[in-house]
Amino acid sequence: MYSYTFSESSGADVWLKLENLQRTGSYKVRGALNKLLGMGAKELERGLVAASAGNHAQGVALAAKLVGAKATIFMPRTTALLKVQRTESYGAQVVLTGDNYDQAQQAAGAHRDQYGSTLIHPYDDPEVILGQATVGLELAEELSELDAVVVPIGGGGLLAGMALALKALCPKVRLIGVQASGAAPMVRSFQQGVPVAVENPTTLAEGIRVGKVGRLTFPIVKRLVDECVCVEEDELIEAVVQTMEKSKVVAETAGVAAVAALIAGKVPSARKVAAVISGGNIDLNTLSRVIEAGFARTGRTHLVRLRMPDQPGGLARVLDVIAGAQGNVLDVQHYRSGWNVPVGTVDVEILIELRRPGSAAQIDELLRSKFPS
Repeated sequence: MYSYTFSESSGADVWLKLENLQRTGSYKVRGALNKLLGMGAKELERGLVAASAGNHAQGVALAAKLVGAKATIFMPRTTALLKVQRTESYGAQVVLTGDNYDQAQQAAGAHRDQYGSTLIHPYDDPEVILGQATVGLELAEELSELDAVVVPIGGGGLLAGMALALKALCPKVRLIGVQASGAAPMVRSFQQGVPVAVENPTTLAEGIRVGKVGRLTFPIVKRLVDECVCVEEDELIEAVVQTMEKSKVVAETAGVAAVAALIAGKVPSARKVAAVISGGNIDLNTLSRVIEAGFARTGRTHLVRLRMPDQPGGLARVLDVIAGAQGNVLDVQHYRSGWNVPVGTVDVEILIELRRPGSAAQIDELLRSKFPS
């Protein structure tokens, strides 16, 4: 999809590859299905096992359903209920275990050893990598004159697969991988030329929250990818908001890493760019909080806290000041009880929508002059 808004803001022609519109909400079904379609009947009969916190789980579950195989998916106990339900809706058996992906992966490996099931790894599998390569094939077919392709990185399966396809068909295209700065083993490994692990990967983008590079993916990325960059948490938040508001595309935080890099100016000197939106599985509660954080970061909302005399008409005077500055009140909280609120005063919190960036300072100064305490 051509993005007029991102093209105008970046100064390049920008296309979005909308993998969030896949049946399972992400590109993961490509690799899982490619793996299963290459398996024999006897191997499928032994069953499938995988570990995932969300997108890979749904991809394996759907692929298993399409080929008539049984799948057992190990997911961390902290996995959102919606993702568990979606995985189960495709017919997979879900086992909640461990506190993170690594522990769930260990449990999946133990299940494989006990029952002889086939383990479907989310990225360290040749057939899975080649399945993800179809994203690159489609881009090459439709946009053969691209200068750059920007891709989110978790374990590296998507980037490695796309690199194999695009460098074969469009060797001059620049390939740029993007990770969150708090979980960037591929960026560090790419820069140092050897695998580097991150002990405690931290990012709100759970789909790319990994601590080590893939055994198969890193050599491919090292050989074929041109650059790997990091984005910050607030840049991911802004990308979710802008992608939804400007392009009407709902994506998860991991899914917009490539867009975040574009917005932050980390893909310079490109005239024609494709950014992969790798997934859209974001629950509504998280989406709401991301939107609120994005609005606050860009100065579109402002939270005012003040202590004022507990007198009739006091709140009305505060609201008059806000209205005079063309602020729109979204929420008001009154606190007049409690050990930390002096008798005769009231603490007020007001969430304001601002019509003009920068007007928050004006409102604060006016309120300080009228309520100096």
